[in-house]
Amino acid sequence: MKFHWFAQQFHTQLPEDYGDTVRSAWVTPPASYADPRQVGEEYHMYLRLMQQADKLGWDSLLLNEHHQTSLAMTPSPNLLAAVLAATTENSAIALCGNSLALYNPPIRVAEEIAMLDCLSGGRVIAGIVFGTPMDSAFSYGVPPIELRERFHEARELVHRAWKAKEPFAFNGKYNQLRYVNPWPRPVQSELPIWIPGSGSVETWSVVNELDYCYGYLSFSGKQSATPIVNGFWDYTESTGGNMNPNRMAFTQVICCADTDREAEEQYYDAVRYFYRQNPVAPEFGNPPGYTTPESLRAMLSRERTISAEEREKANKGELSFWDYDRLGYIIAGTPERVEQRVRELVTDLRIGQLITCMHVGNLPEEVAAKNNYLFGTRVAPKLRDIWAEHEDRWTPKVSQERVAALQLTDQPA
Repeated sequence: MKFHWFAQQFHTQLPEDYGDTVRSAWVTPPASYADPRQVGEEYHMYLRLMQQADKLGWDSLLLNEHHQTSLAMTPSPNLLAAVLAATTENSAIALCGNSLALYNPPIRVAEEIAMLDCLSGGRVIAGIVFGTPMDSAFSYGVPPIELRERFHEARELVHRAWKAKEPFAFNGKYNQLRYVNPWPRPVQSELPIWIPGSGSVETWSVVNELDYCYGYLSFSGKQSATPIVNGFWDYTESTGGNMNPNRMAFTQVICCADTDREAEEQYYDAVRYFYRQNPVAPEFGNPPGYTTPESLRAMLSRERTISAEEREKANKGELSFWDYDRLGYIIAGTPERVEQRVRELVTDLRIGQLITCMHVGNLPEEVAAKNNYLFGTRVAPKLRDIWAEHEDRWTPKVSQERVAALQLTDQPA
C-alpha cells in the first residue's frame, strides 16, 4: 500500500460569504481577494508540510495543475516540484499532473519533467492530465472538441522525446518541430505515468492500452465514487487489462486527531470552508465537445449513491461533521478509527495508491502538521501490508527504496 501526500493548496483567507457572493471560484473569481503576500505565506506553509511528510515516510508528494481559481493556486506545479526535489530526500515527486494540451509546444513539459527527474535523483511520477473544462476551455482557450486530440499528440511527442537516442523531427496536426532533442533526458529509463480522470470511458481506454496508473481525484468520498471505481475495474477486466491494485489512485480527505471529539473541534470549520467556498458557474462545467457521447451515456447510467439533496448540502457546508464522514467526504477520528476506515476503503475499491489530502480549506498549519504526524506514525505503518503481494511499477524505484529504508528507522518526533 502506498500513500501520497496532497493538499489542494486552497487560499485560506477568503471572506466568510465568498462562496455565496462570488458567481464562480473558477475562471472569473475577483483577483482582489488574493493578497499576493498572503498567498506567498501559504505556499511556504504547504512546502513545510510536504517536507515534514517526506521525513514521515509518505511515498510521494503530489502536486496538481489548475488555473484561475482560489481552489488550487498551482498554475505551475513544476515550480513547487523543483523546490521539493531540492529539499526532500525520500518521497517521490508526483506531478498529477501537467495539462499537456495547454502547451505550445508541449516539448516544454518533457524538458521540465526531465529536469525535475535529474534534480530529484529519479523520483518523479509524470502525471499528465486532460485538464478540467474550466482550466482548458475557458482559462486557456483550447476548443473542447480539440482537447483529446491535442492531448494524445502531445503525449506521443513527450514520451518519444524522453526515449529518443538522437534528434528527430515531429510533424503532428498541432505541433511541427524540425528538431526535438531535449537536454537532459530523465534519470529513469521508464517514468511512471499517471492519468487522472473523472469517469470518462476514453480515459479508461488509454490507461489500459498503455498500462498507466488511473487516478480518480474525487473529493466526494467512497460512497459517491464506488460506481466509477468499480466501473473502471469492470472495464479493465472486460478488456483484458492489468488488474494490479497499484494501477488505481484515489483521493481521500483525512482528519486525524487524538480523540473523535478533537477531530470535530479541529477540522469541522476547515471542512465546511473547503466545500462551501468553491462554487463553479454552470456555464463552465461541461462545454459542448468536452465530454464524448459515449462517456455521457456512461455517466447517465451510473448508480446515484448520494442524493441530490445531500450533495447540495455538502457543497454548501451544511452537513454535520459526522455526516461528511458517513458519506465518505472525509475520514475522521482517532488513528485507530482512521486506520479501520481507510482499510475498508482501499480493500473494497481495490486501491493501491491512496492520495491522502492532509490539509483542507483553511486548516491551521499546526493542525495539519499534527494530522501528518498521527497518520504517518500511527496509521500508515499498519496498512503497508495491503496489496504487498503486487508489484508496483507506478512509483519510482529509488523513492520506494528510500521510503522502505526510512520505515526501518525510528520515526521523527
